[in-house]
Amino acid sequence: MYARVARWEGGSAEEIEEAVSRIRQEAESGPPEGLPAKGLLFLTDPDGGRALAVSFFETDEDYRQGDEKLNSMSPPGAGMGRRVAVEKYEVAIQLEA
Repeated sequence: MYARVARWEGGSAEEIEEAVSRIRQEAESGPPEGLPAKGLLFLTDPDGGRALAVSFFETDEDYRQGDEKLNSMSPPGAGMGRRVAVEKYEVAIQLEA
C-alpha cells in the first residue's frame, strides 16, 4: 500500500475550518470520480495554519492515478494556505484499534 502526503502551511484558522467543512460535505458522496483511494486522513492545526492530507492507495498504479487526480484538484479551495509538499510513502505498518 502507498500513501500520498500533501502539506499546506500559512492558512488562517477560519479558512482551514471552512475548507475542512467543504471537503467533509463533498466526501459524503464518496471519493471523487477517478480517485482510486482506499482511504483518506486529513489532519489540521488551524491555530498553526497547517494541514496534512494523507491518501492511501492499494497499488503503485492506483497511486499514480490518484496523484494525477489530486494534483488537478489542488488546492482544495481558498484558505488552506500554500501547498508546500507532496510526498510518496510505502505503508510499512498499519494498525487499527
